[in-house]
Amino acid sequence: MKKYAILSLALFMPLFIIALMGGQGTEDEEVAEEKELKLVNYVLKAKRVNMEVVDHNKFEILQQKFKNAHTVTEACLSCHTERHTEIMETSHWKWERDEVLEGKGVVSLGKKNILNNFCIGVSGSEGTCTRCHIGYGWKDKSFDFTEKTNIDCLICHDNTGTYKKEKGSAGYPKASVNLNYVASNVGSPERENCGVCHFWGGGGNNVKHGDLDQAMLDCSREVDVHMTTDGENMSCIECHVTENHNITGKVFALSSENKNRVSCEQCHTEKPHGDNILDDHLCRIACQTCHIPYYARANPTKMIWDWSTAGRLDEEGHPMHQPDADGNHKYMSIKGHFIWDDNVTPEYFWFNGIANHQLIEDKIESVPVQMNSLDGSYKDKGFCKKSINPSKIWPVKVHRGRQIYDPVNNTLIQPKLWDKEKGEGAYWVDFDWGIAAQKGMDYLDLPYSGEYDFVETEMYWPLNHQVAPKEQSLKCIDCHTRKGGRLASLGDFYLPGRDHKAGIEIVGILLIISSLIGVLIHAVYRTISGKKYENNNYLNN
Repeated sequence: MKKYAILSLALFMPLFIIALMGGQGTEDEEVAEEKELKLVNYVLKAKRVNMEVVDHNKFEILQQKFKNAHTVTEACLSCHTERHTEIMETSHWKWERDEVLEGKGVVSLGKKNILNNFCIGVSGSEGTCTRCHIGYGWKDKSFDFTEKTNIDCLICHDNTGTYKKEKGSAGYPKASVNLNYVASNVGSPERENCGVCHFWGGGGNNVKHGDLDQAMLDCSREVDVHMTTDGENMSCIECHVTENHNITGKVFALSSENKNRVSCEQCHTEKPHGDNILDDHLCRIACQTCHIPYYARANPTKMIWDWSTAGRLDEEGHPMHQPDADGNHKYMSIKGHFIWDDNVTPEYFWFNGIANHQLIEDKIESVPVQMNSLDGSYKDKGFCKKSINPSKIWPVKVHRGRQIYDPVNNTLIQPKLWDKEKGEGAYWVDFDWGIAAQKGMDYLDLPYSGEYDFVETEMYWPLNHQVAPKEQSLKCIDCHTRKGGRLASLGDFYLPGRDHKAGIEIVGILLIISSLIGVLIHAVYRTISGKKYENNNYLNN
């Protein structure tokens, strides 16, 4: 009986140890979760000392009757001297910056001249698009970027919530705005200041990014753990740290180089979990990959935009608008068909922080046209890395479109879209693609063949915002699984639990079998040796 007990123990003890070790990982994760959050470069609001802000109501210069918005800026600069020199160096002012594009050298790149597959571009339509510019009067190429009173201080520093810019007025505020009231109640930028442009880019709430929308003005922890009003209630500039009006962070749709970025590690460090296995994942996996499992969780985002169907008018010749079941734009005569979605599973790509762009003068080389492309691969690491960090797996919103291009010159087209008056060739008013294309390309002094068609395009938006609670972050099985895993599309590396390599698995199985046979032989030997030892003792006695 004793020998059978020893044999059973020998066989099952290894399996018991393996199971125990497997369970230990879960226990370690639970212990790590219970540890106090490790932070640097950030002080929790509960531990802060409140700082009083200057009461601008006490300044006599702000009590004057302002003639126009320019005189408000003049008053601001009378105290905040030379701040205009800082602002005029920023991309928020210039809407462009010098960037190095692979194969193209140094290029002036930004909202001022880049194309996208949403509203296409601002050129020729500045009078309405510059409602999101931090200036006054940018209606065409004649705008003076060197005139300091053209700066709009209030769009970023208004703390009343009453400052609004007028549509189609080149960035000027609505006539109803009380400039004295707003100028006397200014402070550091709040979420409303940033969100008025960044939430509404592309013509509606959450249209572009998929992870930036008005829900973040007053959201629950389930929408965003950083900005929830039930928690830290963070403002944008607590991550996008600002010095001399230079705001850190650059959207990958308008930039190429991996610099002046914002990262999770700047507060959470490179070892935030207190667990070596989880922390080791950060070498090749972006924090966002696990902590943003879905995007557009509060409001839907636009996934597809088909310009080719635009131009349909009703029986009376008026533009049409058809909503979908959720009230989102399904069809608009001025823009075409749309498809929206919410709680979207991201697509995943290797990314090293470097992006490239299809410029308007570039020849189309492949379809769908890559409006911006994300650089990176599994092999982009170590001595072979192209950026300051190796490529990591990132979650991405991919927006797919169909937009106007020149089939003869084989280039994209910037059409003239907006104008206040009919007969000026703007598509949103006159609904003639041929004229709009000619007007838009003439404005840019670029060639147009006189022919147009529509081409499929794709644009990539790496996700950074609306971080989910830790309980909703991805689990091991979401990626390390045979079928349907999150990383199924990334096939350039071996992923344990997902990939099947017969040679490796056969070797592993043979090693396990060999180990069990070794244990069995050892147990049998010990049993027989023990029996002989007992018999010898019996005979000797």
